[in-house]
Amino acid sequence: MKKKVQKDKKIRLNYKNMELKHHVLKSIIKNENLVFLMKWNAILKLSNLPKNSSKVRLVNRCVLTSRKAKFTRIYKKFSRLSFLRLVRFGHLSGVQKSSW
Repeated sequence: MKKKVQKDKKIRLNYKNMELKHHVLKSIIKNENLVFLMKWNAILKLSNLPKNSSKVRLVNRCVLTSRKAKFTRIYKKFSRLSFLRLVRFGHLSGVQKSSW
């Protein structure tokens, strides 16, 4: 599990470093007032960026258990299981079990 967490950190760092470049190239490609050759060069540069610099590669992981599935909408740092465990033990105040 440690290896996956470290890999995720590495991907996040790579994304953070390449984020601005990625957005600039995307905006050049989408701009219709620019010359076709300029757009084509931007497409080539964008395709040559590392694949781990893409936002799609990021995975949300639980802070406590490093699980990657079933996140709650309000508390985005915890998986569903660890969130329920924290609520049961009373570590999160103001949360009640709902029934309708």
